[in-house]
Amino acid sequence: MKNLLIDIGNSNCKVAYHKNGELGEICRSSQLATLDFILSIIQTQYFDVIVLSTVREDDPKMESVLEKKCRKLVVLNTSVELPIDLKYSFPPIGLGADRLAGALAVAMLFPGKDIIKFDFGTALTVDFINKDCVYEGGNISLGMQSRFRALNAFTKRLPLITPDAEFEPVGVNTTGAMTAGVVLGLKFEVEGYMNLFKDRIIVFTGGDSFYFAQKIKGPIFVVKNLVLLGLAQIADYYAEK
Repeated sequence: MKNLLIDIGNSNCKVAYHKNGELGEICRSSQLATLDFILSIIQTQYFDVIVLSTVREDDPKMESVLEKKCRKLVVLNTSVELPIDLKYSFPPIGLGADRLAGALAVAMLFPGKDIIKFDFGTALTVDFINKDCVYEGGNISLGMQSRFRALNAFTKRLPLITPDAEFEPVGVNTTGAMTAGVVLGLKFEVEGYMNLFKDRIIVFTGGDSFYFAQKIKGPIFVVKNLVLLGLAQIADYYAEK
């Protein structure tokens, strides 16, 4: 019997089937009617394990509906038993399920390594996992699209733009100045972490990860759908219980 993985982020919802250690086709929606979207995909199917990661508010209705669609529903949070113990070095109350799933995924992908994980989404999240599988903590700032939206929302004249594919480091018009300011600001921010914490494995994930991997020098692993990979590990773990 197959499992179902659900990753609800700030901007998108991803749903994927999972069977025999393999991710199936990933369905994505940016609509707010998340439960309707999920039900339109699974319809009358029944699953062994459903793993739900959400950064939005708790949704008891969604959880109740999903419980009836599977043998075991796992709503990911820091109290959930994981395949490996992340040995938090901090009180993990409030830690987002997406960050938790991503940390689990990189710890299992790179065992015995010190890692920094950068997730380029609505927010830029930076998480630190060491070789002893200790989740050391991390930081949060605005992601690229959020920075462009903030410039538009909190100023009178700056437009909402799509960044130029090519740009000079010093802008000579509004679009060029905004593109260079936002993109180089994020680039320098990430490079600052990489220079401060040398000799760590660097992992990029999230919607803008490939964009920044092309602009930042150094050995970087770009891992698509890292959160779903973490959820898949959890699904396998509970499928055997």
